[in-house]
Amino acid sequence: MEPRNHTAVSEFLLLGLTEDPALQPLIFSLFLSMYLVTILGNLLIILAVSSDAHLHTPMYFFLSNLSLTDICISTTTIPKTLVNIQAHTQSITYTGCLSQLCSVLIFGGLENCLLAVMAYDRYVAICHPLRYMVIMNPRLCVLLVLLCLLVTTVNALLHTLMVLRLSFCTALEIPHFFCELTQVITLSCSDTLINNLLVFWGTSLFAGVPVSGIIFSYAQIVSSILRIPSVGGRYKAFSTCGSHLSVVSLFYGTGFGVYMSSAVSDSSIKNVVASMMYMVVPQMLNPFIYSLRNREMKGALGHLFTGSPSSL
Repeated sequence: MEPRNHTAVSEFLLLGLTEDPALQPLIFSLFLSMYLVTILGNLLIILAVSSDAHLHTPMYFFLSNLSLTDICISTTTIPKTLVNIQAHTQSITYTGCLSQLCSVLIFGGLENCLLAVMAYDRYVAICHPLRYMVIMNPRLCVLLVLLCLLVTTVNALLHTLMVLRLSFCTALEIPHFFCELTQVITLSCSDTLINNLLVFWGTSLFAGVPVSGIIFSYAQIVSSILRIPSVGGRYKAFSTCGSHLSVVSLFYGTGFGVYMSSAVSDSSIKNVVASMMYMVVPQMLNPFIYSLRNREMKGALGHLFTGSPSSL
């Protein structure tokens, strides 16, 4: 295949889950329902936190930012898929593909960092309860979120700028429902060594540092909880981080599933389904995890729906 300069590339083709016309209505309904549930669930979390004064704490501040990030991730990928299915097309413009790629990297990395920040918040709350409000003051909370956003934006822009230097072959089919970085790099006819090294080190850094922070935080949390003499005290302490631990397990569990799927399987369909489980399902389930496992959130949502005074 003869390479052509990237300036001549007008569009990529997103192959999605399947090309079978009979399955397109089912896939459209599936993506639409998941998107609506994601948007509605996360908006309710944000509204509940902002409307209830009892939830104006660092933990729920980070949770509302996590919900906003989930909305952004889903909005970056799913609407384009719905439009393509409805229009019976698979195309996405070159500019649109790079914009989607950059946005996925920003918000995916931001969610990763926020989960680590939330683990640190739970560590301070359980291991240093008397100094919690002094350490996790509003200024620090805002700075942590801004730092996460800055780091992930710089990382995403770096990857995107490195893709801009690539030339592409005539076959521009992406076997995914969104523009995924490694798939776009694979289509290039240029030397991609620098891009692949950047992906490796970037992934190692953005996965390794937050995961290490989460593991350290929970190791300290478990150690502190085990020193509590009463069983009731232990349960109460652990319940404050149960929801976050569930979200972390879901996020990194599906991420590990994507990695294993791409490593052991050559099936593009299996890889696409695994990517969907990572990019769509956690964002949809996070609001349910926090609302069903958290008494304060249940009370705030009840107050939001009924308008009655909060009993918290």
